Amino acid sequence: MAEESQTITDLSELGAAAGVEAPAPITEPKLDAQGRAYATGKRKNAVARVWIKPGSGRVQINGRDAETYFARPVLRMIINQPFDAVNRKDQFDVMSTVTGGGLSGQAGAVRHGISKALTHFEPELRPVLKQGGFLTRDSRVVERKKYGKRKARRSFQFSKR
Repeated sequence: MAEESQTITDLSELGAAAGVEAPAPITEPKLDAQGRAYATGKRKNAVARVWIKPGSGRVQINGRDAETYFARPVLRMIINQPFDAVNRKDQFDVMSTVTGGGLSGQAGAVRHGISKALTHFEPELRPVLKQGGFLTRDSRVVERKKYGKRKARRSFQFSKR
């Protein structure tokens, strides 16, 4: 009756103490009937619905090419960042509908949606995208205007005389 007592300091030691080896969870891709991965991306007041599928790298936003919808090169660079981070340039076709906000917020929303859709299509890409900060929703929004103020924080101009 020499029973050894073990002290467990962490939850990760619980399985080893019970003698049970837990296999690593295998996550499977989440695809629809057409073989596409879907995700919703958000930034400021913009919401983007994004579908990706294997293809030649064509990006369509609201039925138009990305070059015409996002005319500024900076915005096109923003939506291509997730593909550059995981070395999947020109391997996926992107179809997106985006509403609300301005062009900068819409580009951020599309980038967020592409990143989430990539993790649905290839779950093993999640650590790379997570480490790059592409899966985190940027929660900064415009502060509301307060009464008695000219803007959110700016006061009316003071006049001494």
